[in-house]
Amino acid sequence: MTSITIKDTLPLPNSSVRIPRLGFGVYQSSASVCVQSCLSAIEAGYRHIDTAQFYANEVQVGEAVRKCGLPRDDIFVTTKILSAGGTVEKSYQKCVDSVNKIDGSDGHVDLFLIHSPNAGSKARKEMWQALEKLYEEGKAKSIGVSNFGVGHIEEMKSYAKVWPPHVNQIELHPWCQQRTAVEYCHKHGIVVEAYSPLVRNYKANDETLVGLAKKYNKTTAQILIRYCLQKNWVPLPKSDNADRIKQNADVYGFDISAEDMRTLDSLDQGDAGAIVQAVDNS
Repeated sequence: MTSITIKDTLPLPNSSVRIPRLGFGVYQSSASVCVQSCLSAIEAGYRHIDTAQFYANEVQVGEAVRKCGLPRDDIFVTTKILSAGGTVEKSYQKCVDSVNKIDGSDGHVDLFLIHSPNAGSKARKEMWQALEKLYEEGKAKSIGVSNFGVGHIEEMKSYAKVWPPHVNQIELHPWCQQRTAVEYCHKHGIVVEAYSPLVRNYKANDETLVGLAKKYNKTTAQILIRYCLQKNWVPLPKSDNADRIKQNADVYGFDISAEDMRTLDSLDQGDAGAIVQAVDNS
């Protein structure tokens, strides 16, 4: 397992695109600090930044990507459409606006997601068809979903030209393992991204987690990120602290043993363990 490196990528289904196995989240990273946080992350070795329309920092992510000195194709940028526009064309235009903010009028994003299934099936269909148009034009190199359960992804078969979605981004950590959705995604080759992998620090004093951090001489955050990597999830840890950003990328060169992985697995509380949203698989 130690052969995982920060440069590792995973293949997306039915695609030549590969996604870096470690991402950097910028939820609640305010406009005033987001550029610097992203630059710190890129300097620490991250090559994957995850933003969204809802986060209101797409412009800052784009600025950091331009400022970092690396070729655009070296950085994998994800964003998400929050809500449908009312028609496919209006939703498509909302997506184009995001691409323009991040990478300019001739640019692209590497992954565009539907942020939530909560607006209902009509809105889901509209947003997916908008993303398919973006994908056909090369303005999005890959497209996917977030917070989708099994039923939502199955429903897409009735209208999707691109199926399965390349990615499903859901809340994942030892206390919320969403096993039904994860097993379904892995079965269909859908890459599973883990948001809130650090549980927003709510579990920093958890006895089991603290014990494992001491055992491996790592921070609790490093244990949680490494756990995700060993589960074959793509974790998206977030921080605006330069030291922690660097620490959170330093999760290589050690393995959590199979026994300790089982210990972490045993912490699962199902839907009750979610701090944001457990998916609905019906």
